[in-house]
Amino acid sequence: MNPLTDFSKLCVHTMTTKPWDIDTAMDKYATAEIGGITVWRQWLDGQNISQIGDRLRQRNIDIVSLCRGGFFPAVDQTGIDQAIEDNKQAVREAAELGAPMVVLVCGAVPGQSLEQSRTQIADGIAAVLPLAEELNIKLAIEPLHPMYADDRSAINTMASANEVCDRLSHSLVGIALDVYHVWWDPDLPKQIELTADKERLFAFHICDWMTPTTDLLNDRGLMGEGCINIPEIRSMVERSGFQGFNEVEIFSNRWWNSDQDQFLDSIKEAYLKYS
Repeated sequence: MNPLTDFSKLCVHTMTTKPWDIDTAMDKYATAEIGGITVWRQWLDGQNISQIGDRLRQRNIDIVSLCRGGFFPAVDQTGIDQAIEDNKQAVREAAELGAPMVVLVCGAVPGQSLEQSRTQIADGIAAVLPLAEELNIKLAIEPLHPMYADDRSAINTMASANEVCDRLSHSLVGIALDVYHVWWDPDLPKQIELTADKERLFAFHICDWMTPTTDLLNDRGLMGEGCINIPEIRSMVERSGFQGFNEVEIFSNRWWNSDQDQFLDSIKEAYLKYS
């Protein structure tokens, strides 16, 4: 594993520094010499998206991805159609921003079988693919921890994400690996290798798992605060040939309530020390 010595491959999600608007975030990231940004769609609301992309490039910040699309499953056709249209809109927004990829949190429906939801996910992505092809936007399926299988994602392992990718068999469909969701999986080394062999490892997200976890959504830790062996997983990812960004994606009420300038300094320090 190569030691991290600078921030050229560090990407920070706008959700990580949630209190900052997009202009503040891009200025702070640029001053901190952070190499990349993943923009969450709500930061684009009411904005001129192409101008935001221009301003990011003027600051020499790579736009790594747009987050998020997905949530394809629904109990009726109206809901399915609305989800597909929203994902098409996400693809259009990514193209306008200059992001090469949309990250998909795939969705689930409480009480509906996971298999039915997975079928709807695959069919939904297939419906979005023609537009993604036209605009050359990758679609990255992000497996979510099984604790979210009820209503956030029926795709809960790298293996289940690879099954959808196999079903669709398209170069624009791949996987976003988030250590928070897959660190526990004994099949992870094999799945990383498989994903890389099929050239579908599109993204790598990092944070930590707090013990105890006080909030299943908004209590993620800064790298080094929890129990995930992030360097070990990064080593697997890099040995597979991945050369993309290490994306810091932290949902944390604790950190959001802190001084965000100090938080960004802590991210940089933890990135070099614990990633």
